[in-house]
Amino acid sequence: MTTKSAAAAARSTVYGYPRQGQGRELKKAIEGYWKGRVTADALTATAAELRRSNWRELADAGIDEVPTGDFSYYDHVLDTTVLVGAIPERHRAAVAADALDGYFAMARGTQEVAPLEMTKWFDTNYHYLVPELGPDTVFTANPAKQTAELTEALELGHTPRPVLVGPVTYLLLAKPAPGVAADFDPLTLLDRLLPVYAEILAALKAAGAEWVQLDEPALVQDRTPAELNAAARAYRELGALTDRPKLLVASYFDRLGEALSVLAKAPVDGLALDFTESAAANLDDLAAVGGLPGKRLVAGVVNGRNIWVNNLEKSLSTLGTLLGLADRVDVAASSSLLHVPLDAALERDIDPQILRWLAFARQKTTEIVTLAKGLAQGTAAIEGELSANRAALASRATSPITRDPAVRARSEAVTDADARRSQPYGQRTVAQRERLGLPFLPTTTIGSFPQTDELRVARADLRAGRIDTAGYEDRIRAEIAEVISFQEKTGVDVLVHGEPERNDMVQYFAEQLTGYLALRHGWVQSYGTRYVRPPVLAGDISRPEPMTVRWTTHAQSLTDRPVKGMLTGPVTMLAWSFVRDDQPLADTARQVALALRDEVNDLEAAGTAVIQVDEPALRETLPLRAADHADYLAWATEAFRVTTGGVAPGTQIHTHMCYAEFGDIVQAIDDLDADVISLEAARSHMQVAHELAAHGYPREAGPGVWDIHSPRVPSAEEAARLLRTGLKAIPAERLWVNPDCGLKTRGWAETRASLENLVAAARTVRGELPEA
Repeated sequence: MTTKSAAAAARSTVYGYPRQGQGRELKKAIEGYWKGRVTADALTATAAELRRSNWRELADAGIDEVPTGDFSYYDHVLDTTVLVGAIPERHRAAVAADALDGYFAMARGTQEVAPLEMTKWFDTNYHYLVPELGPDTVFTANPAKQTAELTEALELGHTPRPVLVGPVTYLLLAKPAPGVAADFDPLTLLDRLLPVYAEILAALKAAGAEWVQLDEPALVQDRTPAELNAAARAYRELGALTDRPKLLVASYFDRLGEALSVLAKAPVDGLALDFTESAAANLDDLAAVGGLPGKRLVAGVVNGRNIWVNNLEKSLSTLGTLLGLADRVDVAASSSLLHVPLDAALERDIDPQILRWLAFARQKTTEIVTLAKGLAQGTAAIEGELSANRAALASRATSPITRDPAVRARSEAVTDADARRSQPYGQRTVAQRERLGLPFLPTTTIGSFPQTDELRVARADLRAGRIDTAGYEDRIRAEIAEVISFQEKTGVDVLVHGEPERNDMVQYFAEQLTGYLALRHGWVQSYGTRYVRPPVLAGDISRPEPMTVRWTTHAQSLTDRPVKGMLTGPVTMLAWSFVRDDQPLADTARQVALALRDEVNDLEAAGTAVIQVDEPALRETLPLRAADHADYLAWATEAFRVTTGGVAPGTQIHTHMCYAEFGDIVQAIDDLDADVISLEAARSHMQVAHELAAHGYPREAGPGVWDIHSPRVPSAEEAARLLRTGLKAIPAERLWVNPDCGLKTRGWAETRASLENLVAAARTVRGELPEA
């Protein structure tokens, strides 16, 4: 095909779309089902209407090929586990009794069985359910969901493309099942899995699929020769099938690198590549392998993960370069639009001049369609769009919001001394133990307590003017008093105020920092029915006034026990925001760190003895390529130390991380120089405690003994067993007892029972210590 005909054939598509609906209808229906207020039939009907609405929206915007199978009740990796029949033994009875309830049991657990482990989807804030596999795993094709949704779309007149997690990525994301040797490699199951994928592909072809997309984002990471050989074998076998649709293998979040030549040579029909992350490298790599002659290239030139308007002229230039490298070039977002909010037009509180800088899912589909039109028909066909785009980009580049000379001068003046505590940990801990007087195995929580309906109503009443600020703050004080009283009665050693005034651990601070834009309707799925509204980091960051001191000191006035000051760390403030793309992340992180340093110092001045600076996103923001790790970890750990480096030795600094592969960053955890770290450990059976011990981690740690992302109430004995496991790796004088994460999403009944059991477990195990 000539370059001209390749351009004329350009089509537009996306890999996935936000699932929740404009009013988060899916969340409400699912949670209503869990509580018995919504029937299974009603939930199914809501889901079907949301799928139809998404396809209609995409088609009306001009998208030529819509995705199917990307819609999920909870998680697309869990859907893949069901698709290939890899149901864990402990969940099989529940799945057999009721497929929907069994599905949610795998996601959330029940009182009788634990859920699947949950961790971050590559370097995003989306969480997936980790497959559990072993040498006895038997895969069975179960394509009913995929074929049904494909049929739905076809009957509505759309051109659909089913989207599946590819077999190599599925196995690389998996872990050995409980009871299976830790060194078991799930990739050894590839030959057992490929026939199941062949059966699924045949079923989709029979149902009318012309193309099927197989997502292989794991191949953008560093891969061993054995793993690359496995990918080559997988796509050689799948490509050789005669009873299959055309295969589009998709990657995103980074460059394919050495995996590109593997897939370019495979007998598949097309590749989808990310040309927003490492775009120049992907272009060079594609040229180096001789392009994709005879194949379709889907070019992800619109950023699927961030919310800034696309530079249309730059993207058109990239697309023009690609025309000579493939048989056909189509236009897409770089990844699923699952990672961005639905519609920027809903944000009526943002200045219209700033709003035109933003592109959410609906705006991105328009950008994709515009680019496909420009590629096919020439720039004259989209001159109006190009002119508006140039004006929006210029407006942002010259706006005073983006640059504050005072902030930049302060950031440039930071020295190495600003990122160091005045004494090493061995000296600090003496002062802290004397000041705090805590027992061995001290108990605490991570920060938040249940966000009750009463609190949500109070916020709604304040926004609607039904109560004034004084009335709202009276409700907050009452909630803090209840949280403090409960912790004292239960016997918790280091208390928290429960964060009733906070809507979200990032948004709360963003609303009080200059340079941030808060979103009202910018909901993005984090996991399951948990949706967050990441703020927009639009300009230089500073802190006009204290943000947490008043509520922390009020809580401390209610008790003689230490109450932690609670902050969100600089890396997490970036990772869980839509970060600016016009300067290096390291520069933005330092600005945020200096703003938070002011808050830490004010908390200390107000008498707060324990200050927790949470960094749950430290691991998830780790670049996907090892060559980029050192630079990232250097500025990320420096930002934390700048935040906390100004306090006295007797002030105890905590940090917290959850739901990530901590083994990859143990040295970075050490480099933070926090006095205490609390980490998720319940679902992973204290794995992180052993990783810390293997590293020789010298400070205090609290590997969690209660999985708060499940409604289960762990018994005191269960928590005690985990504690005893933790003690095999961390000595008693450095081991804390805490949940995996904050309690915001839990109800008060399960919180009371679980914390009582946690404290009882700590007392039991404390009594078993020789020192006791």
